Amino acid sequence: MGKIAENVEVEMCGNADDLRLLMKLKIYMVLLGLTLVSSPLSAQTVDVHTNIIIPEYMEVLKAHGAELEETFPLPVWEAERHLAFMDSAGIRTAVLTMPAPQPYYGNVEESAKCIRRVNEVSAEVKRQYPGRFKFCAALPLPDVDAAIREAVYALDTLKADGVKLATNSRGQYLGDEELDPLMEVLNERHAVVIIHPHRPTPCSEESISTTPLAMYEYPAETTRAVVNMLARNVLVRYPNLKVVVPHCGSFLPLALPRMKSILSAMVKQGYMQPIDWEGNLSRLYFDLAGSPTIEVLRSLLTITTPDHVFYGSDYPYLPDAVLKANLQRLKQTLASDKELARYTDLFMWKNAESLFMGLQLQACRIEKQPRFALSLHKEKILQKLCGTLQR
Repeated sequence: MGKIAENVEVEMCGNADDLRLLMKLKIYMVLLGLTLVSSPLSAQTVDVHTNIIIPEYMEVLKAHGAELEETFPLPVWEAERHLAFMDSAGIRTAVLTMPAPQPYYGNVEESAKCIRRVNEVSAEVKRQYPGRFKFCAALPLPDVDAAIREAVYALDTLKADGVKLATNSRGQYLGDEELDPLMEVLNERHAVVIIHPHRPTPCSEESISTTPLAMYEYPAETTRAVVNMLARNVLVRYPNLKVVVPHCGSFLPLALPRMKSILSAMVKQGYMQPIDWEGNLSRLYFDLAGSPTIEVLRSLLTITTPDHVFYGSDYPYLPDAVLKANLQRLKQTLASDKELARYTDLFMWKNAESLFMGLQLQACRIEKQPRFALSLHKEKILQKLCGTLQR
């Protein structure tokens, strides 16, 4: 029978139930003879902004001549290539989401079928590579009823780690009243919601022919969608949601001070309702996709707290070498600033782990200095044990 390594520390939430769960886990480990092996865990980063692009999704786009709808071709994605990038970059876990565009071209059934396939493939990738991938399910908006059905299936049956929502789905913007029934369903399930920018509606063809969407419109579109949510107090009305805003908050650090300064006048004239700034902003999280500078990071921290910020790569939209260079540059940027350096572990993995992993991984995460890793088959056994214990 193998022995559990000495001085092993388990990250816990600190209450009595957690401690009882830990004791049960230790007993099961001893009974099964699970042994910790001394290979170092060099990969620690959690990447909350990656994309899964499957052939069936591309086929729908091609059928409607929409391969360049977002003004640039979609890259190739394969699980093995993604894993190779993660291993070379020191990324432990990546969160998969469906990219833009939304595969809806007037046929609800076609859209729902395509998105169901994306979600089922994502779930299979997560199952096939335990601990390496998580996924936030796509939803077949703008049909709200179909989106609710898919959300229930994805979260309850496929065990998705959250949902991905487009800034707008064919003109239906986040924050719009017609989305309230969906938000209620997501709120009941305490869902994580990852926002991705999509082509704005309406959109000036002349403008985007000069400046592709990723250059300017995506940050503007993200800001527009979040502002719409704030203006209707969506996150206060559905307080269990945790919404991840991409690309360093886009233009929100600039937009929010202006909004706050003129809101009272807008409310007085009847154009807007009061906004619960603290209540809404406390439920927003932000990823760092886009290689931010010190100035961008400091600006972001004027509207949020360090525990609400995550690393994101935007894989596979740039070459692996560029994304790895961006990650190293981000680490160097953080290390160069005395205040920001304190937050490196939070940004790189701790915040994401806290948001996505929850009690189950906290109870099952075993650490030692130097760290130890379980062999793969025993890691799978532990994951099953943790699921059993949580039930």
